[in-house]
Amino acid sequence: MPEHTQLGLEEAELERLGGLWTAREIAQQPAMLRETQKLLMARRAEIEGFLNPLLATPALRIILTGAGTSAFAGECLAPALSARLGRRVEAIATTDLVCAPHLYYEADTPTLLVSFGRSGNSPESVAAIELADRLVKDLSHLVITCNADGALATYGRGPRGLTVQLPEATHDRSFAMTSSFSCMTYAALAVFSGIAAMDLRVDAIARATEAVISDYTSVMHAAAAEDYQRVVYLGSHIFKGLARESGLKLLELTNGALVTMFDSPLGFRHGPKTIVNDRTLIVVFFSNDAYTRSYDIDLLDELRRDNDAARVIAITAQDGVGLPAQDEVGVTGLTASDDVELLFPYIVAPQILAFFESLRRDLKPDNPNTSGTVNRVVQGVRIHELS
Repeated sequence: MPEHTQLGLEEAELERLGGLWTAREIAQQPAMLRETQKLLMARRAEIEGFLNPLLATPALRIILTGAGTSAFAGECLAPALSARLGRRVEAIATTDLVCAPHLYYEADTPTLLVSFGRSGNSPESVAAIELADRLVKDLSHLVITCNADGALATYGRGPRGLTVQLPEATHDRSFAMTSSFSCMTYAALAVFSGIAAMDLRVDAIARATEAVISDYTSVMHAAAAEDYQRVVYLGSHIFKGLARESGLKLLELTNGALVTMFDSPLGFRHGPKTIVNDRTLIVVFFSNDAYTRSYDIDLLDELRRDNDAARVIAITAQDGVGLPAQDEVGVTGLTASDDVELLFPYIVAPQILAFFESLRRDLKPDNPNTSGTVNRVVQGVRIHELS
């Protein structure tokens, strides 16, 4: 694709439409994943020198935290990292930690607080760290951020912390987080899975992500023209967090015009399926694990029997799951990968759909909420003193 186009549109036209930054930041994700890995390799000794002594503590508890999209990065990673590391890894949003710290922090449990933040300036992000310092006796901080000048970045440079500063281009200028989400998620996966090991995997992940952008942008553009009223994202285990992030992107970029929902394929049957009507799009993230995928396929079969939804799209790294070709987003080159590697190519299709849904409603994707009731960095949060 020529350099002066993004997601199939001329940059001059994107600028006129108010979507240039969003389009660029979606399209740059493969390159930013590679750049993030280079940065991690350059700092490998420092990062491993910080983490290895902590991981040698059998009782170490790891909390992945952030607000909004930054929290969903943790939700996508926690089950996979807990299994890989053989220890407690929990995703707890700063918005939960701050309002009820005594329910979540454990004073006598050694804890590594991993804080995600695009800007690193959200009031809850700073408050969550300060409360942890007060309430947890043995506490360390790993900050993963896109903003070198943010409050989180500064805090992570303290005596018991480490800041992993991502490439400047990941500090998304658009309203919705896209490349910041994928690169913060990737950085955490790499530092806990082995930076050198991920150096062998990053190119396959980036190439798969590139292929989704190049091969399916037109499919998502066409889907946005079909006038859905409701969009449901479904995924098992780590993909439930990705479903949540996908729904948020659509909600944000359409300024709340589209009703969105997320769930797991098994959980969806327990009442939430009542949302489905003839103007509902359902998107299912398929697992690479054969056992888990059997539940994904069961739900897909049920949805086809019901025949109530306007359309069902499968996002899958496996060869056909039984839908027509136009309803499958096929991820290439990762057939044998662990599910956690699929997070990156899987998320770009929902991001692209949200982008074109925003344009279809004559909104400006870079700033869809013109009323100012929500902001790129949350405002109006008052942090109350904990007695």
